[in-house]
Amino acid sequence: MAILLGIDIGTSGTKTLLLDEKGKVLATAMAEYELISPKPGWYEQRPLDWWGAVCEATQAVMKKAKVKPSEIKGIGLSGQMHGSVFLDSKGRVLRPALLWNDQRTGEECAEIEAAAGGREGLVKMVANPALTGFTAPKILWLRKNEPKRFELTKQVLLPKDFIRFLMTGVYATEVSDASGTLLLDVAKRDWSNELLAKLRLDRSLLPKVHESPEITGVLTKEAADHMGLIPGIPVVGGAGDVSAGAVGNGVVKAGQLASIIGTSGNVFAHMDHMAFDPAGRVHTLCHAVPGKWCVFGCMLSGGGSLAWFRDTLGGEEVAAAKKAKVDPYSLLTKLAEAAPAGCEGLQFMPHLTGERCPHNDPQARGAFIGLTRRTTKAMMVRAVMEGVTFGMRDLLEIMRGMRIPAETIRATGGGARSELWLQMQADILRTPTVLTNSDQGPALGVALLAGVGTGVWKNVEEACTATISEVKTVKTRAREAKIHDSSYAVYKELYPALKGIFPKMGA
Repeated sequence: MAILLGIDIGTSGTKTLLLDEKGKVLATAMAEYELISPKPGWYEQRPLDWWGAVCEATQAVMKKAKVKPSEIKGIGLSGQMHGSVFLDSKGRVLRPALLWNDQRTGEECAEIEAAAGGREGLVKMVANPALTGFTAPKILWLRKNEPKRFELTKQVLLPKDFIRFLMTGVYATEVSDASGTLLLDVAKRDWSNELLAKLRLDRSLLPKVHESPEITGVLTKEAADHMGLIPGIPVVGGAGDVSAGAVGNGVVKAGQLASIIGTSGNVFAHMDHMAFDPAGRVHTLCHAVPGKWCVFGCMLSGGGSLAWFRDTLGGEEVAAAKKAKVDPYSLLTKLAEAAPAGCEGLQFMPHLTGERCPHNDPQARGAFIGLTRRTTKAMMVRAVMEGVTFGMRDLLEIMRGMRIPAETIRATGGGARSELWLQMQADILRTPTVLTNSDQGPALGVALLAGVGTGVWKNVEEACTATISEVKTVKTRAREAKIHDSSYAVYKELYPALKGIFPKMGA
């Protein structure tokens, strides 16, 4: 039986997964690494730390599943998007990689939009506005601030594609991850020669672009020895973590959306035909499904908002959970169940680390608004959950305005493990919320892509149909939805009202 290896290079660690051709997950493993912050708002990692984690987690998952290296038929790669790995002519790393959440490139974003003739011109060119997290402004930042390193730079790779290079010796990427560099012509699914010329960047800095299930190279003997595998195993294009997670949840057909509440909060929709928001409030990318596209919006503090509450105000629940040997989140959400929908007018703005979508504003701040003497801790927990879900509705409303059908939303991430949050999504988003039999995320998605690339399944749709099924549907409740509609109408007014104050707070 063919076995497929999925590898996801995340921000906190690398996850590996083994999948058989019947869709059964045989084992998973994780290896962690350090996040470096040399200045406030700057976030970096050492690319070779990713490689060490890939080797460690691959060896661990093979051992756990008791799988022979000769049984691995293909490898798929996923990873954190937008990061930049700068290599010299010999493939050596020149500096730590700048990550997706790095905020140092505000000036470069303005420079890119000016070069493209304004934000609208840039969106028409590459389907997205310039955001500090994207790759293109990072390249310009290096050119401006570290010119000697830029002169030595001969190749710029995304995180998973650096791992591909170490595994295969090949410089390559694929369309879904490349879409997040701001340098891809998303409509044509290739690098934008027009924008590269305007930014005075040489196309040779960028690797060849493939479709996600395409085989891009094979495992070298040196890499195989480090990973505990055998040489010659095909490595497919894979996908950025957002598209890979969508594949791993079976969101590969029109009408299907995904909500992902992890550290961030995302709404993702499959598109058969490309569309984009002219204001650039959500992102249009190539999907990991060949010839298809997707649109998604990313809030920077989704589940991270509830994590902040746990760490800052949930000490009592953390202590009780430790004593009872349960997850603190289960106690917090149980507490929130005691609060009424709408929290008696209490609102939470989830902009704890600035905001990306729909407000491209690194200076945005979080807030509780509407506190009274009647406000309880239960209301505050519930308000955090409602505020995050209101932010996700912002994203969904933009997609509806783009005429993207939304029949069901497949929920994943930590938020999908909460019955309360699932029901809240169905009520606030006014769309049936679905759970599937899949909860392994991007690593599973790229294992499926590896199966498509090596002939286990003929296409991505067949792979998902064969392995992923819906197991639960949570329907919208009319009474609660009406209450949330009223609260959401207030929520929409909060950011515009406070936008001008946030820079003063930052100063």
